[in-house]
Amino acid sequence: MTAPAGSNWIPITIDVEASGFGRGSYPIEVGLAFADRESESYLIRPAPSWEHWDRGAEAVHGISREQLLREGSSVVEVAALLNARLAGNRVYSDAWSFDTSWVARLFDAAGFSQHFRIDTIRNLLTEAEVECWQEARRQVESAAPEIRHRAAVDARLLQQTILRVRELARQRSATAD
Repeated sequence: MTAPAGSNWIPITIDVEASGFGRGSYPIEVGLAFADRESESYLIRPAPSWEHWDRGAEAVHGISREQLLREGSSVVEVAALLNARLAGNRVYSDAWSFDTSWVARLFDAAGFSQHFRIDTIRNLLTEAEVECWQEARRQVESAAPEIRHRAAVDARLLQQTILRVRELARQRSATAD
């Protein structure tokens, strides 16, 4: 599904931070950026069977397992919040295979069905927009004072990059005409 040309439609974006990247990894934080440009994130207290922990991943996102145990919400609470906030929507990720897998693991642990769909941002972009992606991403990241690898921040950066891609593609199209 691509946004209509010239569209001002703003997609909902999602980012998931995890305990690691290998087998046994699980979601530890989910961030969302909404069409109104508000964002939120949820720390997730690991389910009892979730034991995998990668210190390298912790060094990247800066979230300790102890912090999750202290401050995180249960898998049931986070799954319920995601369904309440996203029911019937399609949300977009730039790490679709990872994020889809981790969100599925969350819902499986919670015992809930997921009531929203995660899609890849590639399905939003025209070929002209794909050509602008790297430049737009560099521009957005260089202008962002926020620390990366926290879920809400990364979801906002993804959304801002999509919007910047559209601007760059329109500018290139206008100068080509």
